[in-house]
Amino acid sequence: MLAKVWSAATFGIDAVRITIEVDASRGEMPRFTMVGLPDAAVREAYSRVRSALYNCGLQFPNCNLTVNLSPADVKKEGSGFDLPIAVGILHASELVRDEHLEGRVFVGELSLDGTLAPVRGALSITAALARDASVREVIVPAANANEAAAVESVAVVGVPHLPALIDHLRGESIIDRCVSSGVPEEPVESADFAEVRGQAQAKRALEVAAAGGHNLLMIGPPGSGKTMLARRLPSILPRLSLDESIETTKIHSVAGTLAPGSGLLARRPFRAPHHTISNAGLVGGGSNPRPGEVSLAHHGVLFLDEMPEFRRDVLEVMRQPMEDGFVTISRAARTLTFPSRFTLAGALNPCPCGYFNDIRRQCGCTPQQISRYLARISGPLLDRIDLQVEVPALTTAEISSATQGESSAAIRARVESARVIQRQRFRRSAIQCNAEMSSRHLRSHCQLDAPSRKILEQALDRLGLSARAYDRILKVARTIADLASSETIESAHLAEAIQYRALDRAYFRS
Repeated sequence: MLAKVWSAATFGIDAVRITIEVDASRGEMPRFTMVGLPDAAVREAYSRVRSALYNCGLQFPNCNLTVNLSPADVKKEGSGFDLPIAVGILHASELVRDEHLEGRVFVGELSLDGTLAPVRGALSITAALARDASVREVIVPAANANEAAAVESVAVVGVPHLPALIDHLRGESIIDRCVSSGVPEEPVESADFAEVRGQAQAKRALEVAAAGGHNLLMIGPPGSGKTMLARRLPSILPRLSLDESIETTKIHSVAGTLAPGSGLLARRPFRAPHHTISNAGLVGGGSNPRPGEVSLAHHGVLFLDEMPEFRRDVLEVMRQPMEDGFVTISRAARTLTFPSRFTLAGALNPCPCGYFNDIRRQCGCTPQQISRYLARISGPLLDRIDLQVEVPALTTAEISSATQGESSAAIRARVESARVIQRQRFRRSAIQCNAEMSSRHLRSHCQLDAPSRKILEQALDRLGLSARAYDRILKVARTIADLASSETIESAHLAEAIQYRALDRAYFRS
């Protein structure tokens, strides 16, 4: 007896449909054979399925079982094939029939007691199968139902255990399809800019960065508030749209960082990896490629504290994701692409001891030590950071002040207004914000009058900035003009944008 059961497998953040063929035949010695390039986790499905069936009081056929995972030339990974293999064996035992399987896709890991454990990539699977007209229902573990149901064009059923699945397939006890409520309400942000004392210039720089999607570098002594500011950056970023939430949730689902039972992500991610992270940990990789921190921070913030402490080759590998907005990982068998459009927030001390230019404490570092310390961040990487702002140590008056600063909600309102202007400006293109503008867009939307052009030329000559830095200044100036609801870039907007590049050469001059 032959059963064909549909399942699916994830590749990157996408998925493809897989056909599980289970053939039951009589033989002198019962045996189990699995073919179709299964990995170790898939080959172990036999033991899990056998124990799950026995512990649920179901019959395991005493015959030769051959399981084929088609297409046979695609490597199958993970534990999500347990459920379709079990369903194929139930068909061989005549507990389910062909009509029970028609148009249904099964994904799930089996525990030994027959309950269904959550799997990675459920949202990617339903998003891919939504384009397949022959699929009428996707059956996933109950813990994955909210996540998978975010794609409304396909019916999703969350099943708790094998007996409930059999009753559902036979029509004896129908499990209602899971209905998504869209992007959930964003939880109340515990970190608010109102708690930040002083640092008006740094807070303004973060507002500009959030409004235009710009990368940011903060330079200041220990305890000046760099980390505190960075952790509050997500609170002023625009709220996630439905498409952004789905794409971000897919990445976290594939990576296994999504909490079981949760639905779509409502808050922009904030990732702060330790400086000992490897290349693969930052941009993704491994024998079975997984998304790295730059992809987990997609549509959110990637915070690198103490940037000079990161290995230089690790920092350099970020240059391509920062420029292109995606990471391509090539292996012998396949090539995967993960999105990585994030806002980089970097922080560093101005010298090894941290007190260079601090008026209250004396720096004991030599010029050579400072130069070697700061040279760990290359010029090409700095050119890709739009805003560089100094975060000085707080004064005694600022530390003891009881006056609260402007709230994140008030700043976010201005940021979202600026983003509305940008969406209208780029409505005929795939660009979402000013930081993504190309040279063609700069010529169209960042025209300068004669006085402003002269200011920019003088700044370039004096600071020795690169052509890429020239473009970055124009992008930041365009964002500052948007925050002021100005159709044109005025001299004041340009001067502020140049100010955010001044630290580039003040600290990093060789």
